[in-house]
Amino acid sequence: MESSNFFPVPSKALVITPHPDDSELGCGGTVATWIKQGAEVVYLLCTNGDKGSSDPEMTSPKLAELRKIEQQKAAEILGVLAVVRLDYPDGSLEDTPLFRGQLVEAIRRYQPDVALFTDPLRTGFYLHRDHRIAGTVALDALFPYARDRLHYPEQESEGILPHKTPEALMWGSESPDTYIDITESIDKKIEALAAHESQVPSGEESNALADLIKITAARVGDRCGYKYAEGFRRISFSI
Repeated sequence: MESSNFFPVPSKALVITPHPDDSELGCGGTVATWIKQGAEVVYLLCTNGDKGSSDPEMTSPKLAELRKIEQQKAAEILGVLAVVRLDYPDGSLEDTPLFRGQLVEAIRRYQPDVALFTDPLRTGFYLHRDHRIAGTVALDALFPYARDRLHYPEQESEGILPHKTPEALMWGSESPDTYIDITESIDKKIEALAAHESQVPSGEESNALADLIKITAARVGDRCGYKYAEGFRRISFSI
Protein backbone atom coordinates (compact mmCIF):
# COMPACT_ATOMS: atom_id res chain seq x y z
CA MET A 1 0.00 0.00 0.00
CA GLU A 2 1.32 3.42 -0.95
CA SER A 3 1.42 6.41 1.36
CA SER A 4 -1.54 8.74 0.90
CA ASN A 5 0.83 11.74 1.23
CA PHE A 6 -1.72 13.77 3.21
CA PHE A 7 -2.95 16.93 1.51
CA PRO A 8 -4.84 19.44 3.66
CA VAL A 9 -8.18 20.86 2.61
CA PRO A 10 -7.41 24.25 1.02
CA SER A 11 -9.28 27.46 1.64
CA LYS A 12 -9.31 28.19 -2.10
CA ALA A 13 -8.68 25.97 -5.12
CA LEU A 14 -8.56 26.72 -8.83
CA VAL A 15 -9.35 23.92 -11.29
CA ILE A 16 -7.93 24.56 -14.77
CA THR A 17 -9.88 22.26 -17.07
CA PRO A 18 -9.32 21.87 -20.83
CA HIS A 19 -12.88 20.83 -21.76
CA PRO A 20 -16.29 20.57 -20.12
CA ASP A 21 -16.41 17.29 -18.13
CA ASP A 22 -12.62 16.88 -17.76
CA SER A 23 -12.71 18.28 -14.24
CA GLU A 24 -15.51 15.97 -13.14
CA LEU A 25 -13.62 12.97 -14.50
CA GLY A 26 -10.27 14.01 -13.09
CA CYS A 27 -11.06 15.59 -9.74
CA GLY A 28 -14.83 15.76 -9.24
CA GLY A 29 -14.70 13.73 -6.06
CA THR A 30 -11.93 15.86 -4.62
CA VAL A 31 -13.78 19.05 -5.48
CA ALA A 32 -16.98 17.77 -3.82
CA THR A 33 -15.07 16.62 -0.74
CA TRP A 34 -13.24 19.90 -0.30
CA ILE A 35 -16.33 22.04 -0.84
CA LYS A 36 -18.22 20.01 1.76
CA GLN A 37 -15.38 20.80 4.16
CA GLY A 38 -15.54 24.54 3.49
CA ALA A 39 -13.25 25.16 0.52
CA GLU A 40 -14.06 27.65 -2.23
CA VAL A 41 -13.45 26.15 -5.68
CA VAL A 42 -13.41 28.02 -9.00
CA TYR A 43 -13.32 26.39 -12.43
CA LEU A 44 -11.31 27.93 -15.26
CA LEU A 45 -12.71 26.29 -18.40
CA CYS A 46 -10.31 26.70 -21.31
CA THR A 47 -12.34 25.50 -24.32
CA ASN A 48 -16.03 25.29 -25.15
CA GLY A 49 -15.89 21.62 -26.18
CA ASP A 50 -17.52 22.34 -29.52
CA LYS A 51 -15.99 19.39 -31.39
CA GLY A 52 -16.89 16.50 -29.06
CA SER A 53 -19.76 14.85 -30.91
CA SER A 54 -20.25 12.11 -33.50
CA ASP A 55 -23.89 13.12 -34.11
CA PRO A 56 -24.21 13.99 -37.84
CA GLU A 57 -26.92 16.53 -37.00
CA MET A 58 -24.82 18.38 -34.43
CA THR A 59 -23.11 21.70 -35.17
CA SER A 60 -20.26 23.34 -33.29
CA PRO A 61 -22.30 26.38 -32.15
CA LYS A 62 -25.12 24.16 -30.92
CA LEU A 63 -22.73 21.82 -29.11
CA ALA A 64 -20.84 24.69 -27.49
CA GLU A 65 -24.07 26.10 -26.05
CA LEU A 66 -25.20 22.67 -24.89
CA ARG A 67 -21.92 21.94 -23.16
CA LYS A 68 -21.95 25.36 -21.50
CA ILE A 69 -25.27 24.47 -19.89
CA GLU A 70 -24.05 20.99 -18.95
CA GLN A 71 -20.88 22.30 -17.32
CA GLN A 72 -22.79 24.88 -15.32
CA LYS A 73 -25.16 22.19 -14.05
CA ALA A 74 -22.27 19.91 -13.11
CA ALA A 75 -20.54 22.74 -11.26
CA GLU A 76 -23.71 23.55 -9.35
CA ILE A 77 -24.08 19.90 -8.31
CA LEU A 78 -20.59 19.98 -6.83
CA GLY A 79 -21.02 23.43 -5.29
CA VAL A 80 -18.38 25.20 -7.38
CA LEU A 81 -18.27 28.93 -6.69
CA ALA A 82 -17.87 30.08 -10.31
CA VAL A 83 -17.11 28.80 -13.80
CA VAL A 84 -14.84 31.18 -15.71
CA ARG A 85 -14.95 30.48 -19.44
CA LEU A 86 -12.19 31.34 -21.90
CA ASP A 87 -14.26 29.89 -24.78
CA TYR A 88 -11.43 28.72 -27.03
CA PRO A 89 -12.65 26.30 -29.71
CA ASP A 90 -12.05 22.65 -28.88
CA GLY A 91 -8.62 21.55 -30.12
CA SER A 92 -7.27 25.07 -30.56
CA LEU A 93 -5.22 25.67 -27.41
CA GLU A 94 -1.69 26.93 -28.01
CA ASP A 95 1.11 27.98 -25.70
CA THR A 96 0.82 31.70 -26.39
CA PRO A 97 1.42 34.82 -24.29
CA LEU A 98 -2.33 35.56 -24.49
CA PHE A 99 -3.42 32.17 -23.14
CA ARG A 100 -0.71 32.20 -20.49
CA GLY A 101 -1.78 35.69 -19.44
CA GLN A 102 -5.39 34.58 -19.09
CA LEU A 103 -4.33 31.81 -16.73
CA VAL A 104 -2.07 34.21 -14.84
CA GLU A 105 -4.96 36.63 -14.44
CA ALA A 106 -7.23 33.92 -13.03
CA ILE A 107 -4.53 32.77 -10.59
CA ARG A 108 -3.95 36.31 -9.40
CA ARG A 109 -7.64 37.14 -9.22
CA TYR A 110 -8.77 34.05 -7.28
CA GLN A 111 -5.55 33.50 -5.27
CA PRO A 112 -5.77 29.72 -4.84
CA ASP A 113 -3.86 27.70 -2.28
CA VAL A 114 -3.67 24.91 -4.86
CA ALA A 115 -4.38 24.52 -8.57
CA LEU A 116 -5.59 21.29 -10.17
CA PHE A 117 -5.18 20.35 -13.84
CA THR A 118 -4.21 17.56 -16.20
CA ASP A 119 -0.69 16.15 -15.94
CA PRO A 120 0.91 17.08 -19.29
CA LEU A 121 3.85 14.71 -18.91
CA ARG A 122 2.35 11.31 -19.65
CA THR A 123 4.54 9.00 -21.72
CA GLY A 124 2.76 5.65 -21.73
CA PHE A 125 -0.28 6.63 -23.79
CA TYR A 126 -1.48 9.47 -25.97
CA LEU A 127 -2.90 12.59 -24.37
CA HIS A 128 -5.27 15.06 -26.08
CA ARG A 129 -3.23 18.07 -27.18
CA ASP A 130 -5.54 20.48 -25.32
CA HIS A 131 -4.76 18.55 -22.13
CA ARG A 132 -1.01 18.68 -22.78
CA ILE A 133 -1.02 22.38 -23.59
CA ALA A 134 -3.37 23.39 -20.78
CA GLY A 135 -1.25 21.49 -18.27
CA THR A 136 2.03 22.89 -19.54
CA VAL A 137 0.77 26.47 -19.63
CA ALA A 138 -0.80 26.08 -16.18
CA LEU A 139 2.55 25.06 -14.72
CA ASP A 140 4.27 28.06 -16.28
CA ALA A 141 1.48 30.44 -15.29
CA LEU A 142 1.69 29.31 -11.68
CA PHE A 143 5.47 29.59 -11.54
CA PRO A 144 6.97 32.03 -12.11
CA TYR A 145 4.54 34.19 -14.11
CA ALA A 146 1.71 34.74 -11.59
CA ARG A 147 4.25 35.27 -8.83
CA ASP A 148 6.44 37.89 -10.49
CA ARG A 149 4.89 41.33 -10.81
CA LEU A 150 6.86 42.28 -13.92
CA HIS A 151 5.17 39.52 -15.88
CA TYR A 152 1.94 40.95 -17.27
CA PRO A 153 2.41 44.23 -15.33
CA GLU A 154 -0.77 45.67 -16.84
CA GLN A 155 -2.73 43.37 -14.53
CA GLU A 156 -1.23 45.06 -11.47
CA SER A 157 -2.35 48.44 -12.76
CA GLU A 158 -5.88 47.01 -12.88
CA GLY A 159 -5.67 45.92 -9.24
CA ILE A 160 -4.95 42.24 -10.02
CA LEU A 161 -1.91 41.59 -7.87
CA PRO A 162 0.77 38.87 -8.06
CA HIS A 163 0.01 35.65 -6.24
CA LYS A 164 2.19 32.78 -5.04
CA THR A 165 0.37 29.44 -5.28
CA PRO A 166 2.33 26.95 -3.17
CA GLU A 167 1.26 23.71 -4.82
CA ALA A 168 -0.45 21.99 -7.72
CA LEU A 169 -2.18 18.63 -8.03
CA MET A 170 -2.20 17.06 -11.49
CA TRP A 171 -4.78 14.43 -12.35
CA GLY A 172 -4.34 11.66 -14.91
CA SER A 173 -0.74 11.13 -13.87
CA GLU A 174 1.10 7.88 -14.50
CA SER A 175 2.97 8.45 -11.23
CA PRO A 176 0.50 9.70 -8.63
CA ASP A 177 1.95 10.38 -5.20
CA THR A 178 -0.96 12.08 -3.45
CA TYR A 179 -4.40 10.59 -2.87
CA ILE A 180 -7.65 12.19 -1.78
CA ASP A 181 -10.34 10.13 -0.04
CA ILE A 182 -13.56 10.54 -2.06
CA THR A 183 -15.53 7.77 -0.37
CA GLU A 184 -18.17 10.20 0.87
CA SER A 185 -18.37 12.07 -2.44
CA ILE A 186 -18.21 9.33 -5.10
CA ASP A 187 -21.95 9.57 -5.76
CA LYS A 188 -21.71 13.35 -6.15
CA LYS A 189 -18.88 12.88 -8.67
CA ILE A 190 -21.03 10.47 -10.67
CA GLU A 191 -24.03 12.81 -10.51
CA ALA A 192 -21.96 15.73 -11.76
CA LEU A 193 -20.48 13.67 -14.57
CA ALA A 194 -23.97 12.55 -15.60
CA ALA A 195 -24.88 16.21 -16.12
CA HIS A 196 -22.76 16.11 -19.28
CA GLU A 197 -25.54 14.41 -21.19
CA SER A 198 -24.00 15.04 -24.61
CA GLN A 199 -20.90 13.10 -23.57
CA VAL A 200 -22.11 10.24 -21.39
CA PRO A 201 -24.45 7.33 -22.13
CA SER A 202 -28.02 7.19 -20.88
CA GLY A 203 -30.26 4.41 -19.58
CA GLU A 204 -28.60 1.14 -18.66
CA GLU A 205 -25.31 2.31 -20.14
CA SER A 206 -25.24 5.16 -17.63
CA ASN A 207 -25.36 2.59 -14.84
CA ALA A 208 -22.38 0.86 -16.43
CA LEU A 209 -20.51 4.16 -16.47
CA ALA A 210 -21.28 4.72 -12.79
CA ASP A 211 -19.97 1.24 -12.04
CA LEU A 212 -16.81 1.96 -14.03
CA ILE A 213 -16.22 5.20 -12.12
CA LYS A 214 -16.54 3.30 -8.84
CA ILE A 215 -14.28 0.48 -10.01
CA THR A 216 -11.62 2.96 -11.10
CA ALA A 217 -11.84 4.91 -7.82
CA ALA A 218 -11.71 1.66 -5.84
CA ARG A 219 -8.52 0.62 -7.65
CA VAL A 220 -6.95 3.94 -6.74
CA GLY A 221 -8.24 3.54 -3.21
CA ASP A 222 -6.57 0.14 -2.93
CA ARG A 223 -3.23 1.90 -3.32
CA CYS A 224 -3.74 4.14 -0.31
CA GLY A 225 -6.21 2.48 2.05
CA TYR A 226 -9.39 4.33 1.07
CA LYS A 227 -12.56 2.75 -0.29
CA TYR A 228 -12.63 5.28 -3.15
CA ALA A 229 -9.90 7.77 -4.02
CA GLU A 230 -8.53 10.09 -6.68
CA GLY A 231 -4.80 10.22 -7.32
CA PHE A 232 -2.61 13.16 -8.29
CA ARG A 233 1.01 14.07 -8.91
CA ARG A 234 1.91 16.82 -6.48
CA ILE A 235 4.11 19.75 -7.43
CA SER A 236 5.49 22.19 -4.86
CA PHE A 237 6.81 25.52 -6.11
CA SER A 238 9.91 27.22 -4.73
CA ILE A 239 8.50 30.47 -3.50
